[in-house]
Formats: sequence, C-alpha cells, structure tokens
Amino acid sequence: MLATRFCFLNWGNGFFFNPDENNMAASIAQMSYSNLNPDFFAYGQFPLFLTFFTTPNYNFSTIILTLRFWSAIFSCLSLFFFYLISKNIFKSPKVSFIFVLLLIFTPGLIQLAHFGTTESLLIFVFSANIFLSLKYYQNQQKKYFLFSVLISAIGLSSKITAIFFILPFYFSLFFIFLENKKILNFISTTLIFTFFFLSLSILFSPFNIIDFSNFKSTMIHETSIATGQLKIFYTHQFENSYAYLFQFKNIFPYTNGIFIFTLSFFGFFIFLKNKIRKELLLVFLPSIIYFLYVGQLFVKWTRFVSPLFFIGPFFCLFIFKKFKNVFLTFILIILMISPGIYFFQKYFLPDNRITASNWINSNIPLNSYILSESGNVINLPLFSSKFTVNNFDFYNPENLSNLSAEINKSDYIIVPSRRVFKNNFSLTQNYYQQLFSGEIGFNEIKKFNNQKSLFLNSENAEETWSVFDHPTIRIYQHVK
Repeated sequence: MLATRFCFLNWGNGFFFNPDENNMAASIAQMSYSNLNPDFFAYGQFPLFLTFFTTPNYNFSTIILTLRFWSAIFSCLSLFFFYLISKNIFKSPKVSFIFVLLLIFTPGLIQLAHFGTTESLLIFVFSANIFLSLKYYQNQQKKYFLFSVLISAIGLSSKITAIFFILPFYFSLFFIFLENKKILNFISTTLIFTFFFLSLSILFSPFNIIDFSNFKSTMIHETSIATGQLKIFYTHQFENSYAYLFQFKNIFPYTNGIFIFTLSFFGFFIFLKNKIRKELLLVFLPSIIYFLYVGQLFVKWTRFVSPLFFIGPFFCLFIFKKFKNVFLTFILIILMISPGIYFFQKYFLPDNRITASNWINSNIPLNSYILSESGNVINLPLFSSKFTVNNFDFYNPENLSNLSAEINKSDYIIVPSRRVFKNNFSLTQNYYQQLFSGEIGFNEIKKFNNQKSLFLNSENAEETWSVFDHPTIRIYQHVK
C-alpha cells in the first residue's frame, strides 16, 4: 500500500505538469504568518493552511512535494476507512482484504495520490463519513456524531462540492427517524450537526468570509466553467459529450482498470438480487446523488468523479461473496489488480517530456524551426534555447489563417499530447489527418509512448487522465 502511494512522489524530475497543484503551490508560496490570505479561492483554505504550516520551507518544489505527501497520506487513510466500511457491511475479513487490495491497485487512486491536489482529501472525507454514518445509524454514539462534524467541516473547508459528502450522515439521521418516529429529535440533531460543521468549516477556511467578494467572484467563475456558460480552451473536449455516458466511456474504464470496470457490472446485478439493507443505502444513495449532479455538468473532468472510484471495486465484492473456489478467486484478483500494477510502473521511468526533450536536444540540428502547440502547462522542448519554437495557439480560430505558412517554414513539428488533435476542432482536423498520414510532407521520426492503461489507449480517455503525467509525444520531420 505505502509503495503505491508514496514511491516517486517527485515524479516529473523537478518539472510540475499538473496545473492544479501549481496553482495551489503558488498560493501557498505567497502566504506569510502575517498574512494568511491565500488570494486563491478555487479551493478552500484547509489544504492550503495544512501545507503552509507543515512544509519544511517555502521553496516552490518543496511546497509541491508537501502537497503530494498529504495527498498520499489521505489516500492511505481512505483505504483504512474503506476497509472498515466493507468489514461493517460484509462481516468477512476475506472480502474486506480483497476490497482494500483492489483499491490499492486502482489506477485512478494511485494517480491522485501522486497529485498534490484536493481529490485524495475529498475521497478521505467521503469514506470517513460513510463509515461514521454507518456506526451512528447502528448505535447512535456521540463520538461518531462529533467525528462526522469534524470530517464534514474539513471537507467543506477544502472544496465546496464536499457538501455532497456530508449526505451519508444526514441519511443515517433520517433512517433513525424512520425507525423511532421521533421527529423533534431528528430535527434538533440535524440542526445541531449542520450548525457545528458549518461553524467549523468557517474556522478552517475563514477567508471565504473575510474576503467574501473574491470568494464569490471565484465561485461564479468556476461555476460558469463547470456548466459551460464560459467556454475556455481546456474544456473544448466536452463539446457534444453525453451526460453520464461520457464517464462510463472515457473515465471509469481507465481509472478502475478494464477488469474491475467490466466485472463491476456483474457484481451490480448480483447486488440487485440481494435484499438491500439500509447500510448499503448509506453507501449508494449519496454516491448516486453526487453522480447525478457531476455527471450532468458540461465539464466532466476525471477528478470530478474521483470520489466514486471505489464503487467499481465495491460491486466486485458481490462476485467474491459468491466465489468459493480459492484458485479462481486468486486468478480473478490478479486480473483485477494488473492494470494498477501496469499503471504504477510508469513512475519508475523518466517523464516522457524529459526523455523527449533530451532526444530533441541531441538529435535535432541547431537553429531548426519547430512548430509545436500551446496549452500544455510547460512547453517542449524543456531546458533548451538551441531552436526557434513556435508554440502555436490552435485554440484561437483567428490564428489558423497563419497555419499554412508555419507548416511551410517548419523543419520539425512536435505534437506534445493528445490535447488538441483529440478535441475534434473542425478547423484543425484536416491538418492533423494530413500530418499523421504524411500528406503535408512530414514523417514521424520519433514517438514517446508511455501508455499506462492496460489494453486501453490512454489518449481516448478524458484528457487530464494522460496529459498531466503520461502524454504521448510525437515528432515529425519535414521531408518534402
């Protein structure tokens, strides 16, 4: 477990390719003990304060590594709570062990543990609240109430969408009410819970109130992007995408691995044939409500559905409950964890962008003119001034009138990721088709392919799955 979460947190070799962790690190770097205002409200202040007060120094790279360290910590903590959840529901140490093993080698969870962002923290909040709601429903002990207040406040002070991860506890209160019919107790407990977790969330993220105008404007901006009211270059992939279907086609097969994704459907049908207890509803009702919300958004980034990565492995447990043959169980487990093992080994290798840059610096002649693409966080080639590189803005239609001239004078063309050519820009599709086929006089001379989705092409996934940590890079030479 620790290896898949903590090994190679320094991936990227000093370059930081995830824009979200870069934004968080930049915010933390400008904070001081005399002024803790992060001046950044896409996330709450809890993860920013946590990193600010625990980082060894305020060097940008150290802040990034501290963010990744906490992401790995929360990923491990969520595994612990998922173990407790399965133990509570299935009453089987064998099934609980299999569940944790599948989660350890779930590719999406491995990747998020290596990103210094809030997703692992939010998954921890969701898993902890599911467990606490189960325990509170079963025995109504105050300690579970108090811990859920704390966990819920941490979630809401980290990201606004964590409001959904409080639902398990509300459902537990409602189920208790259905059994004892004590309406006043239900109302008072609900109000007390709401009051205290909201109060604590303000304490953990105070600048949402202190600097409310900036917080409000950021929320309006982020909401307009999520709903598609504001179109920006890195959301173009979602044009004409289908709500709910996109996630099942372009996200879950990659983040869960092809075997867990496929077998989870069989587990789902077995689940439907069983009597559905309230304990199971505490797991699935909040998950369904959350998916109904994020699934219909215009923006369908992988990280939006990351709190649901556990659902596939969870449904698979219903298959293992039916299995009695030890050998077949072993084979099935090996199949299910193989995509995660395959994915994890990419962190043992140098980053594609560094390998490609080294090759470019060694093999492309001095003063060559290179046509590349903008919008990839860091431009290729890295650490070189030997060439003239035009990072062409394909996202701006007004620039495309200059594309033919750029092609004609280019000695080489670099396609640094799938970001543009997979987005179905009508004005650029002809260019990429002719580039890949050689019709415009360029031949592919090198391809740096770090595909880490077993039996699947990562370039067909939602783009953030590959472009941040394992893009495929293609280099073309002008030959005629």
